[in-house]
Amino acid sequence: MNFTIITKSPEETKKLGKEIGKLVKPGDLLAFYGELGAGKTCFIQGISEGLEVKDYVTSPSFTIINEYQGKIPLYHFDVFRVSNIEEIIELGYEEYFYGEGLTVIEWAEKIESLLPKDHLKIEIKFKTSYERKISFIPQGNKFNLFWEDLIRIENFRNRYLH
Repeated sequence: MNFTIITKSPEETKKLGKEIGKLVKPGDLLAFYGELGAGKTCFIQGISEGLEVKDYVTSPSFTIINEYQGKIPLYHFDVFRVSNIEEIIELGYEEYFYGEGLTVIEWAEKIESLLPKDHLKIEIKFKTSYERKISFIPQGNKFNLFWEDLIRIENFRNRYLH
């Protein structure tokens, strides 16, 4: 089941990410889609807070991947500058995608053919200069109940469901 949420500020986008970070499990993969500046990194910073990562999370634009330690490892890919899918293959992407941490990928459309069948596609679109339309689109079966898990969180219900 697809679902969409509107956030009204970067802070709210980050808070939504934090709630998602509390729900993810080892081996999950979140594939982010959206224009430059849409809020992908901001959302992922929130996820890192939910995972209790102590380091400041930045987009790994020049290194392709950053690893962070939290409740579970966070593998943060940014494939914006990847010109050839072979670059990701050479990095040993399977260790990350099928590992014991959470993998998040910015600009996932560039490497769609490598994504596992089961992942959560997250599209972030500009609504206004501050508001974002964030759509969650489960791929495969693993994330079909994700929405139900999310609405069980009291902070989420109070903040996003009116």
